[in-house]
Amino acid sequence: MKKSIALLTLAGAAVAVAAVTCTRSDLVSPGNETLPASETLIAVADIAACDSQGDEATGALVDTIPGTIIVAGDIAYESGTAREFADCYEPSWGRHRSRTRPAPGNHEYVTDDAKPYFDYFGANAGPPGRGYYSFDLGAWHIVSLNSNIDATGGSAQAAWLRSDLAANPTVCTLAYWHHPVFSSGLHGSIAKMREIWQILSDAGADVIISGHDHHYERFSPQTAAGVSDPVRGLRQFIVGTGGRSRYPALFAQPNTEIRADKVDGVLKMTLRASDYSWEYVPTVRGAAVDAGTARCH
Repeated sequence: MKKSIALLTLAGAAVAVAAVTCTRSDLVSPGNETLPASETLIAVADIAACDSQGDEATGALVDTIPGTIIVAGDIAYESGTAREFADCYEPSWGRHRSRTRPAPGNHEYVTDDAKPYFDYFGANAGPPGRGYYSFDLGAWHIVSLNSNIDATGGSAQAAWLRSDLAANPTVCTLAYWHHPVFSSGLHGSIAKMREIWQILSDAGADVIISGHDHHYERFSPQTAAGVSDPVRGLRQFIVGTGGRSRYPALFAQPNTEIRADKVDGVLKMTLRASDYSWEYVPTVRGAAVDAGTARCH
């Protein structure tokens, strides 16, 4: 794969643009060849607060994008209470609840070990009180994990993940959780899920999505130690742009390719049998976007 990256700042919306150019042999569907079946996945995090209008804008944006939604935590601010889910999240995003598969964030865990979160999403959040589960979407295996509980290599969550991946040996695998292992944002890189990253890497997974820092960022494929690995590395996206607020992307981390902190939006992914495309879709019409395509391992 040959990659080219272009940075562009548009007046009124300072957003970076990237292009990933593939050789013909890299593409699953070049020319007039038949496209395989695909699924649309919408990813976002850090969404709703009663004192913010940003979630109304992203909720309306998602009205226009059919597909399955994954939410990587911090869904109802400030404390994930039942009232905040009802009064702050439900009016702007509640209509999407039936197609949403969430992961909990630290704000959900402020209240009663995230009980209102589990009550609100029900079976879509996996087993009650656990906070990790998996499902299939087309040819892809999707894993929702919990970065608010023990995620060390000897934890129950890690043991479950190893078993789940062994039982679901798909070509393409995506995992998501709240706290990013790598981030150029305000909170910065958080190592607590590094051993989980390694388990995913050992199983040949492809993509990781997180939130927590309120900006958009895409990294090139890398190892759990942060070493560039274009052959076997995992590509991480941060999509903390669901509407709560935005944080500056302060310090560029190694292997970061794109950072955008001026406009809310969602990550739209098209998942095919052996590759995927991504597009950052902003709430501001005409703002620049990040888009590209890559193969699974």
